[in-house]
Amino acid sequence: MKEYETDPIYMEALEWLLLLNDEKATAEDRNRFALWLEADPAHALAFDRAQSLWERFEVVKPEYERLRRGERIDRRKVLLGGIVLALAAPATWLVTRPGFFADHRTGIGERTAFTLSDGSTVELGSRTALSVDMGADERRLTLHHGQAFFTVAADAERPFVVTAGSGTVRALGTQFDVKFLGGAAAVTVFEHAVAVSTHDAPMMEISSEWQVRYDETGLFAPEPADLSVTAAWRKDRIVFEDAPLRLVLHELERYRRGPILLMDDRLGDMPVTAIFDTAQAAAALTTIEATLPVRIVDAAGLVALVYRR
Repeated sequence: MKEYETDPIYMEALEWLLLLNDEKATAEDRNRFALWLEADPAHALAFDRAQSLWERFEVVKPEYERLRRGERIDRRKVLLGGIVLALAAPATWLVTRPGFFADHRTGIGERTAFTLSDGSTVELGSRTALSVDMGADERRLTLHHGQAFFTVAADAERPFVVTAGSGTVRALGTQFDVKFLGGAAAVTVFEHAVAVSTHDAPMMEISSEWQVRYDETGLFAPEPADLSVTAAWRKDRIVFEDAPLRLVLHELERYRRGPILLMDDRLGDMPVTAIFDTAQAAAALTTIEATLPVRIVDAAGLVALVYRR
């Protein structure tokens, strides 16, 4: 750890990384980061190292979430402390971190499918982590982050339950999709029904071709779902229909290395209707630049900066 503690550029890169992942980051913050990145080639290299560490060691994220909730925590101590723990702590501590040692994981742009011991099947999308506990009385799966499609084998004696963040999804049928990113979840039913609950809120039953979203504040009203749009990721496609640009960029981040930053917050509400190949995130950004009044700068292949044109 001596190297990390005494390298001021690396520490700056870590602090920038934390700031840019904060929902409170402003356009001015992002512009200052762009200037810092362009000021010295060493800055880009340091940011690359910081990004790699952030992706590898998710143990820093619980502390980061505390920061986002408004607690008074020093950014430098948060990141450095998390890294020290990640590198030096015993395995018994590491396995307690959410998703760090999930049973199943996927990388950037990766999809995988597998069959559980009861015959149920699961398909995982890009950057997803899932843990499985097939108990005698209950089949419980935990979606730490990402997206998964479940086809559930019938077993009346053992309920099939998926936990994602603050919510729980109980299968009442066969097929459903759960997407959990940034503390918010979307549950879409393809066949039969599921029961969704959060905290102390009453359980809500959702039928086929309907979707419900939830976050830490609770459940939102269900709405009709376009199943072809929801399932597009299973065919390596992402479909957007009048989706705000900020949502589109957030989704594309799952399929490339490094963040995509809006340098003007007003751009985020621009509607986007498009179909993108998940293996071609760079091409997707090129298409966005060609069809919207924006200019995109791919800074050293690490960060994409989106400006008003």
